[in-house]
Amino acid sequence: MTTPYDSDTILIADDDPVIRRNLHVLMESEGYHVVEAADGLEAAKALEALSITLVLLDLKMPGRTGLDVLRDHQDRLEDTPVIVITALGGSSAAIEAMKLGAYDYITKPFDLDEVLFTVRRALEQTTLVAQVRALTSHGDQADSPHDELIGQSPAMLAVFKTIGKVAATHEPVLILGESGTGKELVANAIHRNSDRAEKPFVKVNCAALSPMLLESEFFGHERGAFTGAVTRRIGRFEQASAGTLFLDEIGDLGLDLQAKLLRTLQSGQFERVGGEQTIQVDVRIVAATNHNLSTLIAEHRFREDLYYRLDVVTIELPPLRSRRGDIPFLAQHIIRTLAKKYKWPQLSISSEAVQHLSLQSWSGNIRELQNVLARAAILTRGRLIQTEDLKAGGLPSSSSVQPSPSESAFHLKEILAETERRVIQEALNHTAWNRTQAAHLLGISRRQLFDKIREYGLIRKV
Repeated sequence: MTTPYDSDTILIADDDPVIRRNLHVLMESEGYHVVEAADGLEAAKALEALSITLVLLDLKMPGRTGLDVLRDHQDRLEDTPVIVITALGGSSAAIEAMKLGAYDYITKPFDLDEVLFTVRRALEQTTLVAQVRALTSHGDQADSPHDELIGQSPAMLAVFKTIGKVAATHEPVLILGESGTGKELVANAIHRNSDRAEKPFVKVNCAALSPMLLESEFFGHERGAFTGAVTRRIGRFEQASAGTLFLDEIGDLGLDLQAKLLRTLQSGQFERVGGEQTIQVDVRIVAATNHNLSTLIAEHRFREDLYYRLDVVTIELPPLRSRRGDIPFLAQHIIRTLAKKYKWPQLSISSEAVQHLSLQSWSGNIRELQNVLARAAILTRGRLIQTEDLKAGGLPSSSSVQPSPSESAFHLKEILAETERRVIQEALNHTAWNRTQAAHLLGISRRQLFDKIREYGLIRKV
């Protein structure tokens, strides 16, 4: 159970005094501070005058409607989740509320367990986003769609915890994961939360250059060391002195250069190409690869001693297909970032489109998700992205992309999880998202159903 922070203040805005009272008692019993508003005008005043953590907002109120309040306070919606209350979940007002940035909606008459579940989920996400921002951002430099680690799946929470533990040390870190999973983001987060944060963070792609050029890239060269070396060049190790050096795609490094790299890691010393002077540096190494280094070692393509030198702490990033519950959060984050970058205030995504995203295989992981949403945003000219826009942008139209036979035979956990997710989704759709009836159909408790909805990132279609 989530323990509310002292500062968690929930605004309940509803013109029905009975509903306000019931929600007030429920929220206070959970330890939240509660503020009431009997109409839209009082709700607007409370949002402007008080520090509100979450809003339970009725859409139909005298004075100003819930939609009016949403429109006037859109700048707050990223940090203050709004859960709207409506009599008809599929109404145009509910759809408009979601377009305006409401976190979720509940329908009257509502189930108190459902209200608590939705409130807790919203606050947990807000807290997590704040923690991730603190972990991954540095000042005001975070301004691109690639600057934050997003997720609340157990695998990603484990990644966040490991980053927090290892950042304060000076030991090497090895980041493993498929292409597009965010390995560079993790390296950045480690550097920004270390005592080297004010020192350089230098990146080298070990797969991008030939061995000769890569040696010069690492260690620099003296004038005349080779054809075209008309001046002395300072290498990446020197540039990163007292800071962090990120060696991306370390598994593609040639054996000769692996030996030279090992010597530098052991002693902190090297010579520039064509030079005789021994240079001493203090550099923290963070390396990353999408290769299986154990296989490369067995094939004599990667030095075992270098592997053990790098593998002091290992962080494994899960592929996107194994943390589908994070896809809605990632999609919303990418949409917000695109909206800010291109000044598209109306850019949003429908719940059906998010559900469609959650069903894909994402072989390109987060990078592919970013590209798909960027294309869809362009096609919609910065407005509401729907499922057909994703398909027009190149995303498969099938409900899900099946893994190849060679893959599916070795991913039993993923197959079982996908089957469970589909059965739960069908039960929810069959009961029009009545959690009590769906839980009864599935033969589980409502609490278990709520946990599964969060685990799989299931979203009700508006």
